[in-house]
Amino acid sequence: MFPPGVLSGLRVIELGQVLAGPFVGAIFADLGAEVIKIERPDGGDDARRMGPAFRNDDAMTFHIFNRGKQSATLDMKSPDGQAAFERLAATADIVVHNLRPGVPEALGIDGPSLTARHPRLIYGAISAFGQGPMTPAGRGGPMAARPGFEPLIQAYSGLSSINGGPDDPPIRAAASLCDQGSAMWTVIGTLSLLHRRTLTGQGGIIETSLLETALAWAAQKADAFANTGELPARHRSGHPGMAPYEAFDAADGPFMICAGNDRLFAKLATTLGRPDWIATPEFATNRARLINKPALFAAMNPILATRPRAHWIEALEGAGVPAAQIHTLPEALAQPHIQALAMAQTIPGETFTLTPLPLTIDGTRPRIAHAAPRLGNANAALGLPPLPG
Repeated sequence: MFPPGVLSGLRVIELGQVLAGPFVGAIFADLGAEVIKIERPDGGDDARRMGPAFRNDDAMTFHIFNRGKQSATLDMKSPDGQAAFERLAATADIVVHNLRPGVPEALGIDGPSLTARHPRLIYGAISAFGQGPMTPAGRGGPMAARPGFEPLIQAYSGLSSINGGPDDPPIRAAASLCDQGSAMWTVIGTLSLLHRRTLTGQGGIIETSLLETALAWAAQKADAFANTGELPARHRSGHPGMAPYEAFDAADGPFMICAGNDRLFAKLATTLGRPDWIATPEFATNRARLINKPALFAAMNPILATRPRAHWIEALEGAGVPAAQIHTLPEALAQPHIQALAMAQTIPGETFTLTPLPLTIDGTRPRIAHAAPRLGNANAALGLPPLPG
């Protein structure tokens, strides 16, 4: 039996669709909060149908991002639904959503309105393009009211343009970096306001967006361009500020070498049988290696191609140089170390596993409490009308 989560006793109301808003709720649920997911009576969250049925006729995506919650159905456009939501909000510590801009205002549940009625409430809102901070001219740029989705935001923000190698077309990151990152910022901001509330008794409003998150993830390269006028080169696996620090081909496939400083490079050069590189002016320092990267790699590649990657990884790790095989997902999941991290949890009462939060608290990883809820499974307990039919 696991102890209660660190956020036990908090009630979170989530009006989430698909990914960003639901991931906020999933994080809070994994940390022990009671999370009530508000859904439309006519089918609920669209993610329930985003893909083949996995369990209970719901798609895998829905189960991933809605574990540990309860589902309540409300027609938020009806007076009765709005009144029921108001009663729930009065009992909540946190309300989070990723509703389309304009919808909360139309429903009267925008941040300023709802927190005015419930001053202790902490309100988190995720949009696609964001409002930005207050300025003398007001808030929000010309795109503020537009909806958006992960690949669109990665494209619009420039994030796709810096992914991949110099000759590749713009490439979307496979993970939903903007959706899930926005959820994380919302949780961080909400927990910050929870601390402030313990001091002042007042709630507050957290806002973020997929676009702001994308810009934060791209900041290393965007800040370089903004301050120097130069855009760092694109690297499929490498780094603009360190060399050698990328993938190389061994006799049987690619692997990573990360010799991120001069000390590690000296160990690498010795392991490759070329200790003379340590004193070669073109290779002796990281800045010199960055300038002379083509020549360095032309010298390294024939040596690395003579042995399989297992040989090189063992030799480099023995010398203290970070190196790793480039795994497929099945290969990664089969690794003993990854299995030792216990990053696959069997869901109570189910026969499938999900990936839990990537943290431990006092040495214990938070447990996923239960599977994603059936639509409206909490209606009776919350005194709400049952689903029709």
